[in-house]
Amino acid sequence: MKPWPYPKLVAHRGGGTLAPENTLAAFRLGQELGYTAAEFDVKLSNDGVAMLLHDSTLDRTTNGKGDAGSLDWKVLESFDAGEWHSAAYRGERIPRFDAVAKLLLSKGTIAHVEIKPSHGREKETGATVAALAAEFWKGAKVAPVLSSFSFEALSSAQVMAPELPRGWLTKQIVEEDWKRIEMLEATSLHTNYQHLQRAQVERLHGLGVRVMAYTVNDVAKAEELFGWGVDAMFTDNLRVFAQAFPDALRAG
Repeated sequence: MKPWPYPKLVAHRGGGTLAPENTLAAFRLGQELGYTAAEFDVKLSNDGVAMLLHDSTLDRTTNGKGDAGSLDWKVLESFDAGEWHSAAYRGERIPRFDAVAKLLLSKGTIAHVEIKPSHGREKETGATVAALAAEFWKGAKVAPVLSSFSFEALSSAQVMAPELPRGWLTKQIVEEDWKRIEMLEATSLHTNYQHLQRAQVERLHGLGVRVMAYTVNDVAKAEELFGWGVDAMFTDNLRVFAQAFPDALRAG
């Protein structure tokens, strides 16, 4: 098995459902709750600024509208990314990748970076995010894991920063994924726990590949998956999981 210096629990999109996803406030909350690993989504603005946003559009998590990748950063940074969640987070902004890296590194929080390219910008986004991650985490004790549902984006990241571990993301494991894992020289495979089978975990481990499951919010299901040997999981249920699995918040 490849080295795996990562905690078994990862705060999904920074703060799970307790704070507006992919914001600095979310990461601070996850850190306060004891999480030493956070997952988040990075895409590019129209003018090439690496920023955090899950969806291709702004509508769900900001007061903006339309395709995020078609707007310049000067416009994107003006949108409110917190009020949709609750009034307490009104005024929270879409953060840049560099600001998030600075916050995480200041607390020793490990990063799981999902590359989220806009349509047609897969190669560009993979290369840019990988290059920035390599720069930001240069000399860090634990390297960030780069992941993506886009094979082109993750392949581009592989070329740009081969030293960074890669996780292949797939909603449900299909036959083509076994070849993709090999081509990407993936350290891990990340998949929806609802479709994951114990035999697949065993096969992946046999190949030396770690297994991460998303997005697990039920304690009993998490216990079952840990029993299968799943190496780590992403959760939105931060407070409950921190209480149920305190030892899983840290690596080792």
